[in-house]
Amino acid sequence: MGRGKIEIKRIENANSRQVTFSKRRAGLLKKAKELAILCDAEVAVIIFSNTGKLFEFSSSGMKKTFSRYNKCLQGSTEMALVEHKTEKQVCKEADNLKDEVAKLQMKQLQLLGKNLTSVSLKELEVLEQQLSEGLLSVKEKKEQLLMEQLEQSRLQEQRVMLENETLRRQVEELRGFFPSTDHLVRSYLEYYPVERKNSLMSHNIRGPDVTCACSLEKGDSDTTLYLGLPSDHHKRKKPERESHSNDSESQ
Repeated sequence: MGRGKIEIKRIENANSRQVTFSKRRAGLLKKAKELAILCDAEVAVIIFSNTGKLFEFSSSGMKKTFSRYNKCLQGSTEMALVEHKTEKQVCKEADNLKDEVAKLQMKQLQLLGKNLTSVSLKELEVLEQQLSEGLLSVKEKKEQLLMEQLEQSRLQEQRVMLENETLRRQVEELRGFFPSTDHLVRSYLEYYPVERKNSLMSHNIRGPDVTCACSLEKGDSDTTLYLGLPSDHHKRKKPERESHSNDSESQ
């Protein structure tokens, strides 16, 4: 049967209280020693009884442990102070930034011509001067960009002209290697006209001049202008002759 749960409160009986103190003090010191050995920790325990008697335990010496404790306490205090100062500084900077943002928003609205009710005459003059300077800067920048675009267009035009000139020279060189056939035919006819005529007569081929002469010899005095090939002209003349012969027979 296990022990019952003990109610944690002050023990009224002095003897029982002294016995409990002795037992629990020994157990606490034993646990502290075990903790220091098992976990390689620096442990210190200080106990004062109700009569003022001191009981203590330290795994590394009480003075050394106290010195380390004081350093940690001072460091934590200084760190807390630094954190507090940093927090205050951050809050102050945040407030300053909020004020600056509000001023910039107000100035932007004034530059847009809004919220001018509380603006004095001097402030309006300053605002007008700022707008004039800003407009002048914008015009200068625009003019600069236009000049740059114009220069780029001029350079591009020069490149295109150079390319065209190169292509023209290449075409002229190709023409020099391959002369035109029309020019060759014309030169041949200029140098050999009689030979061409004799060859036509030898093959019984009548040219336009011969056909015209024959028609004149036969008494045809038709001065009508015909357009087209000589064969078309003969085809047109044939029905006319037939109609003329029919008229003569009827008479």
